[in-house]
Amino acid sequence: MKKYKFLKIAIVLIGFFALSTTYGQCDTIASMCDKHIKMGFISDGQDYRSLLLDDEIAEFNMVLYGNSTYRFAACSGLTDGNLIFSVYDQQRNLLFTNKDYANAPYWDFKVSNTIDCVIEAQLDPNNLASGCAVLLVGFKQ
Repeated sequence: MKKYKFLKIAIVLIGFFALSTTYGQCDTIASMCDKHIKMGFISDGQDYRSLLLDDEIAEFNMVLYGNSTYRFAACSGLTDGNLIFSVYDQQRNLLFTNKDYANAPYWDFKVSNTIDCVIEAQLDPNNLASGCAVLLVGFKQ
């Protein structure tokens, strides 16, 4: 009985350690990604995060307000270009993908009319098999 109790405690401790390591990794990536927002933009105060494995896709919904310029910064791993992000309207029409631009780590969007959009993020299969995906959004001052 004592053996099983020890095993259960060990499994729980390992789980807590793995969870805290994952959040620590996301914090590091978010801090590195923030450098792309600071260049003339103000953060919206949100960190959109997701732990992705293999070919999983994270989905983030947001409203972009008309007559504004937004910057999306998407990061995973310790170098730029590991995360593919795509912007869709509510009818799932593709508006933009950074895949067409060598997985650019950030992109600016000038929005004429208010639009509900969906941002999908996935790891570049040529670079990473798993990791924390971070999307930061800023708007022009």
